[in-house]
Amino acid sequence: MKTKPCLLALAVVLGACVGNVRAEMKDPVLLWSGGAPGALGQADQDKPTLTPYLADPAKATGACVVVCPGGGYGGLAGHEGKDYAVWLNDLGVSAFVLKYRLGSHGYRHPRMLEDAARAVRLVRAKCGEWSVDPRRVGIMGSSAGGHLASTLLTHFDAGQADAADAVDRQSSRPDLGILCYPVITLGTFTHEGSKRNLLGDNPSPELVKLLSNELQITAQTPPTFVWHTAEDQAVPVQNALLFAEALAKNKVPFDLHIYEKGRHGIGLANGHAWTKDLAFWLGERGFLKK
Repeated sequence: MKTKPCLLALAVVLGACVGNVRAEMKDPVLLWSGGAPGALGQADQDKPTLTPYLADPAKATGACVVVCPGGGYGGLAGHEGKDYAVWLNDLGVSAFVLKYRLGSHGYRHPRMLEDAARAVRLVRAKCGEWSVDPRRVGIMGSSAGGHLASTLLTHFDAGQADAADAVDRQSSRPDLGILCYPVITLGTFTHEGSKRNLLGDNPSPELVKLLSNELQITAQTPPTFVWHTAEDQAVPVQNALLFAEALAKNKVPFDLHIYEKGRHGIGLANGHAWTKDLAFWLGERGFLKK
């Protein structure tokens, strides 16, 4: 008889695990089945993918977010990919974690932007299969992944209506953006490692300006949630401030949060307040159920 509470507890745990399986990741999907444009080889690092984390149908809102992990354009931080996806699933939002090509593997702009744009197009093209709303597709990124997300927020296109590939007919414009301690500028306050991995050692001034995304915001830039910490020693808080200032000048809706404490790359650690603020904002933007 004494074992029954233990068995009951085990059943509860197993039940919770089974429930979470419905929102666990699916197999990664190649962004281009025939090979990515400009691929340098056929290794795993040359094959950008999208890994779906589909929200439990019982609470799915239909909204979704493409997640771009950080890593200085030299790696991909798992805690800024899968961990965010699972957290979004808990809100009823499906997530798609992007494995994009990296400077550490010999890639330079525009390959990373091509991968991010293709990811948004692919989600829209497969919206029926993945049960998501093509009009509620966001993009999220941290650190260098925040730079990539902000690049798509400012360098999107409407798609090619007569393209042979149905995916290429879709717009790459996200419906909203979420930028977490992002690299934004490639100027004074940049993160030099990210800049070097993205553009190489001696980029032209024109290219530096083009990818300094605070300079590329227009009235068509999607609404954006931006957060940073004042004590970030790797990516200065000015990156977030510059982007928010440009959004304000162009009358783009935004939500800016600067927290006093928090190291760079904090992610979901310590139950950081940004998750509560973001959840509220996503509700205001129609990404959550009322």
